[in-house]
Order: sequence, then structure tokens, then C-alpha cells
Amino acid sequence: MSNYHIKNFEEYYLIYRKSLRDPESFWEEVAEEHFLWHKRWDKVLEWDFKKPDVKWFVNAKLNVTQNAIDRHLQTKAQRTAIIFEPNDPSEPVRYYSYRDLYHEVNKMANVLKHQGIKKGDRVCIYLPMIPELTFSVLACARIGAIHSVVFAGFSSKALATRIQDSECKMVITADGGYRGEKTIDLKGIVDVALETCPSVETVLVAKRTGETIKMQKDRDKWLKPLTEAALGECPAEIMDAEDPLFILYTSGSTGKPKGMVHTQAGYMVYTAYTFKNVFQYRDNQVFWCTADIGWITGHSYIVYGPLLNAATTLMFEGVPNYPDFGRFWQIIEKHKVNQFYTAPTAIRTLAKENLDYVLNYDLSSLKILGTVGEPINEEAWHWYNNNVGKKKSPIVDTWWQTETGGVMISPIPFATPTKPTYATLPLPGIQIALMDEHGNEIRENQVDGRLCVKFPWPSMARTIWGDHERFRETYFSTYENKYFTGDGAQRDEVGYYRITGRVDDIIIVSGHNLGTAPIEDAINEHQAVAESAIVGFPHDIKGNALYGFIILKEFGETRVHDNLRKEVNQLIAEHIGPIAKLDKIQFVPGLPKTRSGKIMRRILRKIAAKDTSDLGDTTTLLNPEIVQAIIDGAL
Repeated sequence: MSNYHIKNFEEYYLIYRKSLRDPESFWEEVAEEHFLWHKRWDKVLEWDFKKPDVKWFVNAKLNVTQNAIDRHLQTKAQRTAIIFEPNDPSEPVRYYSYRDLYHEVNKMANVLKHQGIKKGDRVCIYLPMIPELTFSVLACARIGAIHSVVFAGFSSKALATRIQDSECKMVITADGGYRGEKTIDLKGIVDVALETCPSVETVLVAKRTGETIKMQKDRDKWLKPLTEAALGECPAEIMDAEDPLFILYTSGSTGKPKGMVHTQAGYMVYTAYTFKNVFQYRDNQVFWCTADIGWITGHSYIVYGPLLNAATTLMFEGVPNYPDFGRFWQIIEKHKVNQFYTAPTAIRTLAKENLDYVLNYDLSSLKILGTVGEPINEEAWHWYNNNVGKKKSPIVDTWWQTETGGVMISPIPFATPTKPTYATLPLPGIQIALMDEHGNEIRENQVDGRLCVKFPWPSMARTIWGDHERFRETYFSTYENKYFTGDGAQRDEVGYYRITGRVDDIIIVSGHNLGTAPIEDAINEHQAVAESAIVGFPHDIKGNALYGFIILKEFGETRVHDNLRKEVNQLIAEHIGPIAKLDKIQFVPGLPKTRSGKIMRRILRKIAAKDTSDLGDTTTLLNPEIVQAIIDGAL
């Protein structure tokens, strides 16, 4: 029985128990059997959660790109590594074999070296979802530079903050990017950002839209002539297991974004392992994760995880509703996609549309469906299961974070029985603890608690760039010797986990702890409701009361709203209990969302509390104009 590939539920239990009994030899076996090392480790693990200080595969030497590309060339050079599906369906698809990928990455790596980038330098990548984004990421890894990808929908202010924090020496961008019908002036955004970023010496510009842009003399260079002149061979820099591989920023609940640092060996081993098991990938299948590489999901499950397993990974430049709401399904039919991994936000959006958009396409190639980014509500789960998976493709509802590097809790398809809204069981090597508010671990089932991890895993972030104390304070100070995820969870009678939302989305009403996710699930069951968000607001008697912001499928006339309010509260009373009823319900045209689809609840909390004098930074919102519309209609 291989630790590396779990095939059934009995195997899962045997391997999981083995990983608990002796985590070090478990991960050692995975690392030894499935990867190339220039030097073996002296010790599998050293750790101290008090500092916190974690080292995996101590003193081992490797290069991640040799594992993701070079070693496949002997037998799989002709296999397709990347399928690039452009925003405009009339533009030709591009296919890159593992041999093509090898040459593209090496050429890009040589360009970086010629521009003065060396091991340890930070390179900011601000590109649309085009192949150059993957080439740039891997080229950095090839030469030991630290990549910091910033999602190409962030504003110049958000971009500047990230460049300044890690003192990037170079920015790789494009003249522009396509997103549905829109063309985005990426180079213009970079130019504004760089007015306050003195560390940047060079800007490399990929040509995508052909828009006219300003090129600053001596700083800005077109990428294509440089790669065309570069050699297709570049020696891989030998890296230490604990050298940084990349920095990826995640928004803090307070203050500036946190630059999470992921290191070489542990991240490689864990993303490869989780990709193989969570998606049950087999040779010559086509895997599609719809995320952007600007998020951790794209890093781990578009680039590194798939390529480390010699998979074919699909990169999509566009959006789910362009040219119409059938685009996702059209792509699945066209490329015979086997595993499809997307966000509940996308599923809910598509579920609102006419079902013909789905039924018009042949989705029979699908073997596994996945969700990521937030807990999936029951209505969306069933829609996805019935209409996309045709009740034949298990749904892996994956829970993990930027900080964890890879999936932590998830069903294993065809092994773990699934349960709607439950992420189910931890993956091998992941030791979960539920904690109460007094800092005690809750051992029994059928409980709610705060989700922690009590033993290190290989892909965990090692620090926040330039601020280790903030790292300790944020993740390791709440509970002694435990990583605190910031999420609440329920554990059911068989030990399955359901993520109930951020702990700061737990609202205490009359002494009762209420998670917002189950309440939103109940509201979303109403046939007139498209989406909802719940926040707490101060209440004289209860301490806090609940305020619901609800988007209707059809905005409708106000006179029917009072009836709808009653019906919504009736649903909540039925699903959760009268204690969870909403004191205020506001019907809104939209919700303030970040560009990754997360609802910006702190803004809703301020509106609910009638405290709108300072809403903080709204520049990273997808739809900043919605905020004023909600304020204008506030109760």
C-alpha cells in the first residue's frame, strides 16, 4: 500500500492512523519515493510552535522546477502540460507540452538573470491569466528568485503596498488584460504603483492586448524580444529545503496585507500529495481549476500541484459569463475536462441562470467536482451535484487557506462518503483540534469549536515577510502550541467537519454563539433569494442582534418585501431556531466583494451599526459602487 495514492476508505483510515502515529516517517516515505533531491535531509522535522519555528526536510537540497518539469521529460516530454483557453472563444487555444514548458521556463529564467535577478531577489508578477504568468512563476523558482504574484485585478494602491513590503526588484506585467468584455490597462496601473516603489529597477512587459502604452526609458522592456533572444537551457539553482519559494499576500483583518512566506521542499511535497489524492488524478486526464494564479488556489492547484504530478492543467483567461453563462460548460465539453475545481460564488451565480446553459453541453467527461474558497451552502451543493455532476461525480468541498499552502480537510473521491456542506475529514498528516473559548480541546463529537491544527504539516507558511512577531501573534498566540486558523467548525457524530465561517463572523446573541454560515444557508433556501450575508449589530437587550443583507433573484417591488422578511425569518426559525431570527433585513442590489469573491463583512458591519464615517480601504473591492447603494437603503 502506497502512502502516496489513497484508493478507498479503508486505505484512508489505515494511512491516516499511520500518519498520526509517526508523522515524520509518513512524510519521509512520501518525500523519498516521489521526488528528486540533490541532497537528502539530515532530519525530517524540527519544530517549536511557541516561537514559531518549523523546518521540514532539514538541510535537504533540491529545485522545485526539476521536479515539476525536467524529470517528466524522459517519458512524458510530448504530454500536454498546459492548455491555455483565452478570454475570447474565437481566439485559438494554445497547448504547451512538457518539452515546450521546459524551454519557455528556461528562456524566461535566462531573461531574469540577464536583467540582474539572482537568488533571493523578489519579483512581483502582475499578469493576466496568460501562459507567461506560469512561465514567470516557474522561472523565478528555477533561479531561486522569490515570486510574489499579485492578482491582476488589484488597484495600483494595493499593488504598490505589496511591492513596497517585499522590496521587489522587478515587476513582470502586460500591456493590458482581457476580462469578459473589458480590457484592463495593467501597464497604466503598474506605472501609477511604481511612483512610490523605489526598489523596482526593471519592468518586463508582455504583449497581450496591443493597446498603446507608455514605456519608461531604461526601466521598461518588452518581454518577447528578450525571450526570443534567450537560450532554452538554464541550469536550476540548487535550493535549501527552507529557502523561500514565494510570498503571497492575504488581507489581514486589521492593518496591511500579510505576506505569507512558503518554502521549497515542504510546499512541493504537500501540494503534489494533496493534488494526487483530493482529485484522484490519473495519467492523461485534464484538470481545470478556475481560480486565478494570483491566489493560493492557483499557485497550488493550477501550477505546482498538477505539474509535480505530470498532469495536464487548464488555464482560463476569462470569466464564467462571457460570451454567455454557458462558458464554463462549453470549455468542459471542448477539452473533455475530468476534474473541475471552482468557487461556491461561481456556482451560485451560474445556478441563478437558465438551466439550458448547462444542459446544452456534454459534461460526461467529468469525474470529480471540487469547491474552494468558502463553505458551500446546501442549495448550491445540490444544484452542482444534480446538474453538473449528474449525481455521478463526487464533490470535494475543500477547506484550506493561503497560510496552509494546500488542502487540509476534504473528502477523498470514491473513498470518503460526502455530506452536503461538510468538508468531512482531515487529510493524512493533518491533526485537527477543536478548541473551546477557554482554551481547552474539545474531544467529543457533535460540538462547535474553533478550528486549530496541533502538529506541523509540510506546506504551512513559515512566517509573514519581514514581521515574524505578527505571524506569531496572529496564528500561534491564541492557543498554546497550536496553529489557530481563525475559523469556527462543527464536528458531527461521525467526526466530519463543517466550517461555520470566520470566528469574527460568529455573533453572540443573548449568550448564544451563532455562526453566520448556517443562517445564510437557511435564507438561501428561499426560492426568491440569490445570496445573503449576515452580520451582528449592537442591541440594547441581546448584546448583539442579526442584520441580514439579501440579494433577491429579481429585485421586485417593495410592497412584497414585508412578506418576504417574514418568510425568511420563518425559514431561519425552522432551520436553526427562533434565536437566530434576523432583527433587520435589507434587500440590496449586491454585496461588497473582494476580487476573489469574498464578501467584505467589515463594511456590512459598519453599515449595520450606522457607523459609516470611515469604511477603510475599499479599493480592492470588485464593486466599490455597491457600498453607497447599500448605505442609501440602510434601515
